[in-house]
Amino acid sequence: MRTLITVFVFSFLFYLLLTIGSGELVLWSPGEIFFGLMASIITASLIRKLFGTVKVRPTFALFSPKRWLFLIVYAVGPFFASMIKANLDLAYRIITGKIRPGIVKIPSGLKTGFAVFMLANSITLTPGTLSVDIDKKNNLYVHCIYVRNKEPKTGEVCSCFPGWIRRIAE
Repeated sequence: MRTLITVFVFSFLFYLLLTIGSGELVLWSPGEIFFGLMASIITASLIRKLFGTVKVRPTFALFSPKRWLFLIVYAVGPFFASMIKANLDLAYRIITGKIRPGIVKIPSGLKTGFAVFMLANSITLTPGTLSVDIDKKNNLYVHCIYVRNKEPKTGEVCSCFPGWIRRIAE
């Protein structure tokens, strides 16, 4: 039930954010609000099944303003900077042909499934890396387009992502 409510609220707020200023009633029309509610209920019921399958449990703690502030700072700061750096590195690798692909094991150090889920998605969104698997100890297996060491440190592959995600999701 907690997952259903959490996903519903996030879906509805996201819908309202995307459609802001397009109606007559304050910022939305009654039809838009109704459609947003229905779409959010459908999304929440579908996502609840998915989260249950992969054992990811978002909590009400995610509604904390402090965590939202950390999420915004993470997205605008470290994550965006890592995206720029990875894009430039990937362009260099493509132009020069200097690639050494491989799969590396990254100890996440995160405790909750939701935090590991966020880390895996952050790594996958970064160009040149792809989260492939997660083991029972929350270690991630990541495919990198260029592997410098056979056993790289966590910071070499996913920068400061685990520390920020720990503040946001745990």
